Amino acid sequence: MSYPAMVYQVMIAFPSDIRDERDIACKVVMEWNYLNSHSKKIVLMPATWETHSAPVMGIRPQAALNEQVLSNSDLLIGIFWTRLGTPTGEADSGTVEEIEKHLAVGKPAMLYFSSAPLPQECDLEQFKRVVKFKAQCRGKGLLADYKDEKDFEKKLTAHLAKTVLENEYFKTQSGHGGDSALSEESVQVTRGGSELPGLSEEGKRLLLEAVQDRNGQVLMLHTVMGLVVRTHEKNMVAGRDARTQATWEAAVRELCNAGLLVGRGVKGEVFGVTKLGYQVADRLKESG
Repeated sequence: MSYPAMVYQVMIAFPSDIRDERDIACKVVMEWNYLNSHSKKIVLMPATWETHSAPVMGIRPQAALNEQVLSNSDLLIGIFWTRLGTPTGEADSGTVEEIEKHLAVGKPAMLYFSSAPLPQECDLEQFKRVVKFKAQCRGKGLLADYKDEKDFEKKLTAHLAKTVLENEYFKTQSGHGGDSALSEESVQVTRGGSELPGLSEEGKRLLLEAVQDRNGQVLMLHTVMGLVVRTHEKNMVAGRDARTQATWEAAVRELCNAGLLVGRGVKGEVFGVTKLGYQVADRLKESG
């Protein structure tokens, strides 16, 4: 049975020597959903540059990743071992730039550093940069060390639960301290009240098209040709300019935040209409 939920994107940020921990982090996020999403009305969507970015020309590579992945993320999990990464021109590495920009807009980040023995092929210069960055971070907040993959999974599992349920950012976003993703307007619709959630015109159009789709699904893809928001066999994005694409991406996020759409799958590309979404669509039709 479908249910309304607040969807938060969790970015997994890591240099090239972190692969197993990346997979563990995605697994921990999804396991949190299995245990908590129904009762807390919160869904966490893991995102990495590999799954949530598309090729694009004419823009600095890291800037493209920031726009496609980082800007849509609510929580960042950063993981380091022996490498810091390659300087981007704005920061010491792509991962560092992601962390700095994420923190600059007041969003929470969780940083983990592996204390596992260094491999024989370790680039010592890279490792020195990790040590320096770690020292800089200690003056800005709490960090976590882990000794192996099992230790990382155990710590991240505990820390993720604490962060999502207690961090002020998530309390502010949900407005209910993580207990409910429904806005007051949505509750009124559910109870048969006369008011409707305040939606943009694009949000209304997208919802009304989505409820006509046979599977009640919305597909959002970042392609080389630009953004595609497709439902009911129709691409809602008529133009390729940045403003138009940003407007329709915001419409998808708006419906998710209102509990009218919910993310399905792990890539953040497929969304389904919730029971509340169908109810609101019916009311929109009645109101003309």
